[in-house]
Amino acid sequence: MSYGFLCSKKMANLKEVRTRIASVSSTQQITSAMKMVSAAKFRRAQNAILAMRPYAQQLNAIVSGSDVADGVRTLYHDIRKLDRVLLIVVVSNKGLCGAFNANVLKAATARMEHYQKQKVASIGMITLGKRATEFFSKQKGLVLASYDELLDNPTFDAACDISEQVMRDFCAKRYDRVEIIYNQFKNSITQVLSTEQFLPVQPVSVSEKAVVKGLRNDYIYEPDKETVLRDMIPLMLRSQFYRVVLDSVAAEHGARMTAMQKATDNATELLKDLKLSYNKARQSAITNEIIEIVSGSEALKG
Repeated sequence: MSYGFLCSKKMANLKEVRTRIASVSSTQQITSAMKMVSAAKFRRAQNAILAMRPYAQQLNAIVSGSDVADGVRTLYHDIRKLDRVLLIVVVSNKGLCGAFNANVLKAATARMEHYQKQKVASIGMITLGKRATEFFSKQKGLVLASYDELLDNPTFDAACDISEQVMRDFCAKRYDRVEIIYNQFKNSITQVLSTEQFLPVQPVSVSEKAVVKGLRNDYIYEPDKETVLRDMIPLMLRSQFYRVVLDSVAAEHGARMTAMQKATDNATELLKDLKLSYNKARQSAITNEIIEIVSGSEALKG
């Protein structure tokens, strides 16, 4: 093998490494910028859900608590034979957020299979997030409606419009059960995959009974208890749906921020390795050139 061939091969390897270094460096800058953008969005989303969650939980506890809502039953409490089920799947419009979307899509698919094994006659789906819309639209007739734009600007009024339509359909007996599948926000690193029954309204959970016990139960109702609670239950459902949307948005930005941080760290480590390889290859090429020059010089002397 000639010296010229060796030299050109080493130069090609060095050029390849330089190209990879430039590529990884560019990717690192992009992921770092995306992390900062997600961090800013995450702070706003976190503040929104932390402000909303206590109100929604306490309202649910008041309405569902046995000490407050004894004997009051509405169309929203109607438990029927399961023939028609509606699944509301909440994901994100964008990717690059780790397993955030994949976990929800997997859980929704498992829930569908669960009801199919139970011989449920009809399963419908409402999607919030382009990832779910694109994934489930492959099954003809499954996705009844999609509200992807809500996630870009989650407002209470927009969430109310969707939840009220679902409530009307349930009362009209178009569905016998409505469930919401989403990621619940815990912190910037952790999201809790959750499946909640939206309709029919369930009794208060054990964890919420402690909240109810701390509340007064000697209320004076005007005009009467049943009328007041019949107005409060739709408000509770609307608040619950809005809280789910805010939970998912905060969880999404937290997941993306974490994913971009990991990507940036990985790029940093890869850059270190590439620069080390480049320096070693460059040093080796220079050493070989010096050896060739010295050998040529000695040959001429001889």
